Amino acid sequence: MENKNWQFKPSDLATVPNLLTYLRFLLVAPFVVFFLNKNYIAAAVCFALSGLSDCLDGFFARRLNQVTSLGKILDPIADKVTLVSVAVCMVIYMPSLLPIMLVMIAKELIMLTGGLVLLILKITPPPAHWYGKAATIIFYLSVCAIIFLKAVFQIENETLITVTFLITAAAMVFSLVMYIQLIIRQIRQK
Repeated sequence: MENKNWQFKPSDLATVPNLLTYLRFLLVAPFVVFFLNKNYIAAAVCFALSGLSDCLDGFFARRLNQVTSLGKILDPIADKVTLVSVAVCMVIYMPSLLPIMLVMIAKELIMLTGGLVLLILKITPPPAHWYGKAATIIFYLSVCAIIFLKAVFQIENETLITVTFLITAAAMVFSLVMYIQLIIRQIRQK
């Protein structure tokens, strides 16, 4: 799909979906501070708000007809910034998660690179598909569950945490493979 209207307009800055995306960026720092200071309930609230705003920005973009070029760029960047910050916190919390988190971060970096290549080729990056949304939901649920278990029940089961993140990483790798195929098709069609 060629990029015919890929332009930024000043009015795009204050759309409801983009404001929700800015909120996701703003929630990263408090999440990290709360998590590293072992205030897990506050960290979970920040992370849950981030996940909620991630769901709502796409909903409002379509419902209010406020899909913008800026939003198409910022939304995936907010996803990646959130994931990397959570991954770093989780590795600090449980260093044995490093290989799994590196897989998840690599997936995000590959996706970011693929999107950048499409933009350079003046091709509109593909919209989110069910497999990408499912991987994101699994990621948010996994992190919230782990933080909740730690904060409320003081459960620190390394096997449970590892399995949870292995499932999350598998969903992300599946999503990556599907998006790579989609990106290759878009490049070939051009």
